[in-house]
Amino acid sequence: MSLRIWKSIVSVKNRVKLSVTLLAALSLALAALGQFAAQDPGPRAGTIDAGQPLASVAQTTGASAYFTDGRARFQEIETPQSGLGPRFNTNQCASCHSQPAVGGSSPSATAFPYISGNPETLVYDLSGAKNQLPSFVTSDGPAREARFKYFVNANGSLGSTPDGGVHDLYSITGRSDANGCSLAQPDFEHNLALGNVIYRIPTPTFGAGLIENIPDETILANMNANSQAKQSLGISGRPNRSGNDGTITRFGWKAQNKSLEIFAGEAYNVEMGVSNELFPNKRSSPDEAGLPTACRMNPTPEDKTSFTAAGELIPSDVVAFAMFMRLLAPPTPSATVPGGADSISRGRSNFIATGCALCHTPTMTTAASSFTPGLSNVNANLYSDLLLHQMGANLADGVSQGGAGPNEFRTAPLWGLGQRAFFLHDGRTTSLLDAIRAHAGQGSEANGVIAQFHSLTEQQKQDLLNFLRSL
Repeated sequence: MSLRIWKSIVSVKNRVKLSVTLLAALSLALAALGQFAAQDPGPRAGTIDAGQPLASVAQTTGASAYFTDGRARFQEIETPQSGLGPRFNTNQCASCHSQPAVGGSSPSATAFPYISGNPETLVYDLSGAKNQLPSFVTSDGPAREARFKYFVNANGSLGSTPDGGVHDLYSITGRSDANGCSLAQPDFEHNLALGNVIYRIPTPTFGAGLIENIPDETILANMNANSQAKQSLGISGRPNRSGNDGTITRFGWKAQNKSLEIFAGEAYNVEMGVSNELFPNKRSSPDEAGLPTACRMNPTPEDKTSFTAAGELIPSDVVAFAMFMRLLAPPTPSATVPGGADSISRGRSNFIATGCALCHTPTMTTAASSFTPGLSNVNANLYSDLLLHQMGANLADGVSQGGAGPNEFRTAPLWGLGQRAFFLHDGRTTSLLDAIRAHAGQGSEANGVIAQFHSLTEQQKQDLLNFLRSL
């Protein structure tokens, strides 16, 4: 065989080998592109069974009337005459706590078409108010409150003194029923440019009475359980505690509030500006020395216990709000949706195997209750240990509340997750998968768990996501 022919044969063989290699690589690439990838099924459609009272409420004398009255007050529209403002985020409790039913979390018109959109976009100019809509309040986004991490210097530069307080979105200035009150909105755009604004979205209140009635001793025993497994994954956790009596606080993103009455009273004052028996003074922004006299329109507290001529007591709104939340049942999980019963069952096993359940404790038992049997010595399937955990640089908001530091958050209860639209403390995502990934970051206690989640197959991840959306 001549050298020329041999070279030609070798050349052909090399081209064939190269072609085969390229085809193999292309096939692998196409296979990768077509590979199944886990994804969030989205808010669970179908029956909305959230927002109902505990089953025992109907058999408890007077409880149904309290629940109904509290829910009605939860939906009342406030005006300056009833206490709204002078600074506020919205004008009724239910406008923010409405997903997927009254008492829930931030609404979403995208997820549930019967909801008209972010209520904060509907109240800023009511009755002639002169507010501008902040750029971070959008019709398809979550209802948010804004906090500033630091106080701004007089020259407009970012200071070093921690702020952390809520700067309400709007004021009653310009309203026809505001009687001359004049207050400027916070300069959100300037603070956004400084990177000084963080957000919080509403926490759902379903099952809140069960959470309130879990004994401190149960929370501490659960904290000390499975210590070896927690240590191997870098999980610690600790309770936030009341500065008054030292007991464990448990409500709010940083578990900063002790009870449902304190939780309701603070929100009434901070979110709507209504003074009450727990927070009896009108509130100004953290950077204000006080409020103009014209903005103090009513005797305080504006929400209070009332007395009838017959000597009967009519509870305040705060008491009614707390009772409504206390008697709210947790949402009923689905046994089959999404993905079917087998997928949900496998997902529950994966949830435990990856270590998610070490913080998102599936069940804790309540103490005896004097309110209604439905709160008494029952399992609260909340999927939370109610402890603070260091969540690292990715989730840190720079705000301290009670004993909670700038990167610490309470483990969010997961019951009702299946019909929630926005995730994490600031509502930054509508994707449950993105919310899981965001738990990882420098200094996060969740890093070990998230690494184990990433080691799952795509089908195992999908089963886990289906399980979470079944809750």
